[in-house]
Amino acid sequence: MSVRELVVLGTASQVPTRYRNHNGYLLRWDGEGLLFDPGEGTQRQLIHAGVSSTDITKICITHFHGDHCLGLAGISQLLSLDGCPHPVNVYYPASGDKYYRRLRRASIYHDRAEVHSNPIREPGEIWRHEQAGRGVSLRVLPLSHGVPTYGYRLEEHAGWTMQPEKLREAGLRGPIIKQLQIDGQVEIEGRVVTLDDVALPRRGQVVAFVMDTRLCQNAFELAAGADMLICESTYLDEDIQRAKDNGHLTARQAGEIAAQAGARLLVLTHFSRRYDRTAPFLEQAREVFDGEVVAARDFDVLPVPKRLRPD
Repeated sequence: MSVRELVVLGTASQVPTRYRNHNGYLLRWDGEGLLFDPGEGTQRQLIHAGVSSTDITKICITHFHGDHCLGLAGISQLLSLDGCPHPVNVYYPASGDKYYRRLRRASIYHDRAEVHSNPIREPGEIWRHEQAGRGVSLRVLPLSHGVPTYGYRLEEHAGWTMQPEKLREAGLRGPIIKQLQIDGQVEIEGRVVTLDDVALPRRGQVVAFVMDTRLCQNAFELAAGADMLICESTYLDEDIQRAKDNGHLTARQAGEIAAQAGARLLVLTHFSRRYDRTAPFLEQAREVFDGEVVAARDFDVLPVPKRLRPD
């Protein structure tokens, strides 16, 4: 059974607090486990969240400020210690390659995991997996921060929702339905049946990860039509100039991105230690976005919203 959910491992910004660890987000997507921005302490957070290191298949780093990458050293060693049985691909801005290599070899350990570096040199698609009816791709766009930073967008390819009544009317059952999904048409009893005849177009699900950026066009593009938008909201509106100076967003700006992009669920995170409560973040985001808003807490498990039914 496929699982699509976000496991929140940390929600602090530059400095962790008593209640918030550095960043860390594991997106379970069918058989994939995408670990975004493992900050310091992520290894321990995985234990508390009940997540095995072997659940990780990809690590995606937006940029090389410490709260987004220092946990890579511990995770690298844990993958080897646990004998991860599959390759793990790590994606990160190519400009930070020296920091990536330092973190991978921060101390002495027996490196026996199969970890592949994938430095990102330009915007666009960085990974694609094709599977009948359930293909998915991962793409990146640059954001506006103080150092080279990429946002990520995981997008399921558009597909089809089969209509049981129409399948029966067309005399289709069993393996031939799978063949129809693969080829787009099949021949049965001298008749050609196409997907259009027995199915409705289905929009693919989208999860967007927008971290550490000022307002910029690429943030809106990454979030376009997202079912789940995980978005930094470091500051409140009274500190909007501080946010701009430091290359960050306010909660209201995160709400503006979600609203204009047509997102369904907005997950606020990356909170500055200046603030004790997240209620004001929710209030400011909701003033401009009428969809669902969550202020993430460490160890939250948030399902990707269920697929919208075809019209």
